[in-house]
Amino acid sequence: MKSYCSAFALGLLLIGILTESSWAQEPAGEKISAITNPKVFSVRQAQTPPEIDGVIEDLWQQADSITDLIQSQPYENTEPSEKTVVYMLQDEENLYLAFRCHAVKNPPVACFTKDEDYVIVKFDPFGSRTNGYFFLVFGSGIFWDGLIMDDGRSQDQSWEGVWYNAVKMYPDRMEVEMKIPFKTLRYKKGLGEWNIQFARHIATTFEDDYWAGVTQKDGDLVSRWGTATNINPRSSGYYFELYPEGFFRFEDFRGETPTRKFKGSLTAKWDLTPQTSINATAYPDFAQIESDPSSVNLSRYPTYLQEQRPFFVEGREIFRFSEFQGSGFFQPLNIFYSRRIGKSINGGAVPIVGGLKATHKATDWNLGGLAAYTEKYDYNDPWGQPAAEPEKKFGVFRASKRILNNSDAGLLFSGMSVNSLEYNYAAGLDASFRQGPNQLILQGAYSQAQRPSGPDTVKNSGWAVSTGYRGFIGKFLTMASYEAIDDSFDVGDIGFVPWAGRQRALLISGPFWTFKEGSLRNLYVAPGFVRAREPGCPRWSTFGSFLVNPNWRNNWGANLEGSYGKAYELIKDPFTDSSWCINYISRDISFNFWGMLMGNNVNGGCDYNYSYNYARKYLAYQGSNWLTFSYSIISPLSTTLTSMLWVEWGQDKKITAMTPILRPRMDYRITAKMTLSVFNEMVAATPGTELGRTRLQTDRFGLLYSWNFSPKSWLYVALNDYNSLDYSVNPDGKMTQRYAIGAIKAKYLLYF
Repeated sequence: MKSYCSAFALGLLLIGILTESSWAQEPAGEKISAITNPKVFSVRQAQTPPEIDGVIEDLWQQADSITDLIQSQPYENTEPSEKTVVYMLQDEENLYLAFRCHAVKNPPVACFTKDEDYVIVKFDPFGSRTNGYFFLVFGSGIFWDGLIMDDGRSQDQSWEGVWYNAVKMYPDRMEVEMKIPFKTLRYKKGLGEWNIQFARHIATTFEDDYWAGVTQKDGDLVSRWGTATNINPRSSGYYFELYPEGFFRFEDFRGETPTRKFKGSLTAKWDLTPQTSINATAYPDFAQIESDPSSVNLSRYPTYLQEQRPFFVEGREIFRFSEFQGSGFFQPLNIFYSRRIGKSINGGAVPIVGGLKATHKATDWNLGGLAAYTEKYDYNDPWGQPAAEPEKKFGVFRASKRILNNSDAGLLFSGMSVNSLEYNYAAGLDASFRQGPNQLILQGAYSQAQRPSGPDTVKNSGWAVSTGYRGFIGKFLTMASYEAIDDSFDVGDIGFVPWAGRQRALLISGPFWTFKEGSLRNLYVAPGFVRAREPGCPRWSTFGSFLVNPNWRNNWGANLEGSYGKAYELIKDPFTDSSWCINYISRDISFNFWGMLMGNNVNGGCDYNYSYNYARKYLAYQGSNWLTFSYSIISPLSTTLTSMLWVEWGQDKKITAMTPILRPRMDYRITAKMTLSVFNEMVAATPGTELGRTRLQTDRFGLLYSWNFSPKSWLYVALNDYNSLDYSVNPDGKMTQRYAIGAIKAKYLLYF
């Protein structure tokens, strides 16, 4: 079965490559000129460096300029509604860019808290045709930066670089200037041609314009960007970042003596060459500034949480297997999950003594090594008994090589060791093959784990494979995946692959239409099927499915999905340790929508299914409903309300419980670099449909002040207060404070 499905996925890729075409309401095979004729931009030397103040002076006339942007949205492959001029210069140490965004028909929009005009520049300084950087500046002066991966299919906005920008608004135009030091980028020394992309967003008309054209079918692929020539970094010496960090924390946990902690840490980054870097940290404060949001999970599998900690964010694009970002049809083998290091336990975090990381990026190779050490951590388990997390040593190694133009293949090793009796490690191989909008991912891994169990030790090892394909086969957008996780595959201390014993095959395929005119921009309709064998069950579940995904020209979209079929699952009795397989007719339907309402983001939806409720141990209906709406009251002030409602039915088809979750939030943008946020999260419980008996279960209040007072330098002030319902402490049903935490944190970048 494994070999058959892998061959099937490989066959899908080959068919997709051979039959690749743009199927739209236009002649088949018609390409935009920016793809068939790659664009070139010559970068000239600055005689006098421009002042970065948002005013495009006459000295920019010495630069080469481009004006031939192409509209991608709302009307693909057409002339932009407004003219954009982009200039680019360099000196020995910096790249300089200027955007003059004419706005004759629609005055530019600048607003801290809703959709506004912005510009983007993207670089691929290795000629990899796969990965790169992006730098974005909004009309209000807010700016973002980040990493681009997988030929433009995924991004990581947690990366932070040292660069400078300014914006100036006029009634008939917006002018933006940027200064990007070569030292803030990793680049291939001696490479004079970089892949590059420019883009502009016009908020009033939801318009997106690109220099290298972007189609709805393909998206913004790095492999199709234009070229910037004559780039010649001539700065000498090493690039060194030193982060002294100080923080004060006050912690008051119920039943424990309040503590006050004054600590300091040191984090350093040293770029030995433009391609090789070393990162080190000693006694960092890796506590989260804001807690992870609450979620209701009635499945057998845990929730994946995103990494936010700076030491692990830097270079994260190297220590990962490829994925299809934003799509749930494929599950990557995450044999390294950085949140296992210094993990959270009962509101606290396991202390990390130190960490060291080295990375090397070249045109064809990416290499990385990481080591970290955590000290012993004492805590109380859920039953109030003393427990301890032992000292642990972690190690990770990654090597990947570019193949076949913009594809790649590599290996990843991750491991944890306490001593000779307790350890966990995994090694994996992966490959990602890309051709235009088509991508095939192949992954395989081996694990071994040994842990104490009473007077003995338990040792196991296992294999796992996962493959996925997304692309066009003729006129059909096709998504397919197959995974097989051995029963004894175990990366519980180092990774996130909780599906031990599961096998699953999935295929979704249907026509993808694009429309040149009218209110509808594109439409995807696709039937599909899923075959899955859950852990411990010898029988395979089989489901039929459908998907309808329309997107309108006014930036609204919707997604309707459903599935129906016979399911088999293994159920275990926690008291008798007995188990048995159940079978039932599973059905699921979900709907969600998103869009812009008066320039503000709104999204919502619902999901209802008949499946096994692992929290209550029986088969029944369950459903979730959600809605998020952000509203800009005035430019600096916005409110966001996120609401969720979980509904559970009993076996008698009557509602047994409802769980409302409400998260109001207010953000005040004092300046583009200074924000004050206040939020409250309330989780309640309603027995059946008796709304009058609804009781608040948990209440968490948080406040966060953040000030980016200098490049990569921040001041944080955070408060977090958590209360929950505990009848053993307060029989009268009053909320009990679990903890109160206050923190002041400051870090300052010393830049050499």
